Amino acid sequence: MGTPSGCRNRPVGRGLEYRLVFAPFYNGKPLRLSVVLITQNAAAQLPDCLASVAFADEVVVIDSGSNDDTVALAERYGARVVAKEWLGFGRQKQFAVEQASNDWVLCLDADERVSPELAASLVRILESPAAAVYRMARRNRFLGRWLRHGEGYPDWSARLFDRRHARWSDDTVHEKLLYAVSPGTLEGELLHESAEDLGRYLEKQNRYSSLAAVELHRRGRQASVATLLLSPMVRFFKFYVMRLGFLDGFPGLVHISIGCMNSFMKYAKLVELRQAGRK
Repeated sequence: MGTPSGCRNRPVGRGLEYRLVFAPFYNGKPLRLSVVLITQNAAAQLPDCLASVAFADEVVVIDSGSNDDTVALAERYGARVVAKEWLGFGRQKQFAVEQASNDWVLCLDADERVSPELAASLVRILESPAAAVYRMARRNRFLGRWLRHGEGYPDWSARLFDRRHARWSDDTVHEKLLYAVSPGTLEGELLHESAEDLGRYLEKQNRYSSLAAVELHRRGRQASVATLLLSPMVRFFKFYVMRLGFLDGFPGLVHISIGCMNSFMKYAKLVELRQAGRK
């Protein structure tokens, strides 16, 4: 069995398992696909992520100043590492896409990994793509449990695309893939480790709510008392009640509660920014 050229210097183990699963699709040739990631101090999550994309002929990691083993691990797995100062999530991801050698790109985060079922679907699709953008279901693991309802699943996300037909928005946070074509759908799931521990997850959500508030302020958005109150309430009802988040037990309750707090804090911080601007 031929091994894709981009995988030759990668460690075996899980990466080898993926190559064996997809041997019928390779036909001795690498899959013309670039996997791109943006990283900063992601050494704990990166190996599982990179092992899960051993079928791709190129992996590009855009690193913004990691001081752990992120860069060394990425290079060990055969990735091409490019150092780039932080531009915000949207612009950083678009920069990563522009560094790819192939037009077909799969964008991942370091705490995500491609399931074997998703990878098999992806490889089959790329033999003869019927669309220029493909969505996939993302399953979130939170407090040790894979969420199956609420906000946690299916968290549809467009990540596989022909870069000639799509690009990332310039948003600092909550970036979106912009495209004007009808997307296709992949089978299988993108697996996301939402939180190593609750403390770090809360710290991340606090940062995200601050970035979101700054972005809203930049756009001239306003927030009333009604917005502060209704936004988290609507979010809770939609995902915990209507989409059965309560079936995910304690992790599901904590997950949606933090999401609602995030909504409240985002608008509270926006009010603070607007008040500071009037002084």
